[in-house]
Amino acid sequence: MNRSKKQEKRSSKRAKPHVIILSGYGLNTEDETKAAFESVGATADIVHINDLIARPTLLNKANILVVGGGFAYGDHTGAGKAYGNRLKAHLGKDISKFLERDTLMLGICNGFQILTSAGFLPGALIANNVPRYSARWVDLKVKGESPWLRGINTMSVPIAHGEGKYYAPPEVLETLEKENAIALQYIDGEVSQHFGLPPNPNGSLKNIAGVTSHGGRVLGLMPHPERAVFFTQLPHWTLLREEYVRSGKKFPQEGPGLQLFRNAVQYFV
Repeated sequence: MNRSKKQEKRSSKRAKPHVIILSGYGLNTEDETKAAFESVGATADIVHINDLIARPTLLNKANILVVGGGFAYGDHTGAGKAYGNRLKAHLGKDISKFLERDTLMLGICNGFQILTSAGFLPGALIANNVPRYSARWVDLKVKGESPWLRGINTMSVPIAHGEGKYYAPPEVLETLEKENAIALQYIDGEVSQHFGLPPNPNGSLKNIAGVTSHGGRVLGLMPHPERAVFFTQLPHWTLLREEYVRSGKKFPQEGPGLQLFRNAVQYFV
């Protein structure tokens, strides 16, 4: 390899990964997601879906594409369906081309619903077993392999959804198992035990909280890691603080969700 190519390779390694976070029509967690990525070394732009449809070449300079949480189109035709159809119809080929590169994509909550509706992730999200909106914290176990989840065994993060029950036909579930594509499962952990809540908040089959595709590079999950990036966001952080203080330990600043974003950035550096 000649000197100029070596320098170019070093330069590309030093460049900050760039994130595009979609917005529009009811998505509402763009700012938290952008802040999380920027805090761990990425550059990030919030881009309205109409602007990306008008300029799909914006994806050429992106390393990571994110569809965040919210209530796109008010979930009037089903959670994530209208936005998912729009994404597939107007950007499906461009996103498929984006994923042919060594890139990452993330769908959080409504974004997970959107990516399943658009066909980028398998399965579907349907109404919770208890048919109402649920906002609480859950405990998760990492089951599958993904660049997003390296070094994470368990984590506690919040949920906020009414249609978060993961469903797929038996043959799809079997394929997910074989391909190690069940990324996250609800478990009985620190938060659920502390508050006496059922581990699985919505009735998801096999306790599934997230799945992957494209060899783990595309991740969809119902919980919100962008709402768990600070220690003080934990629902029992004051109790934990007292335990740290009384044991003479310094309590942490970071929350459990931040590592997911750090992993994505480190994938490119």
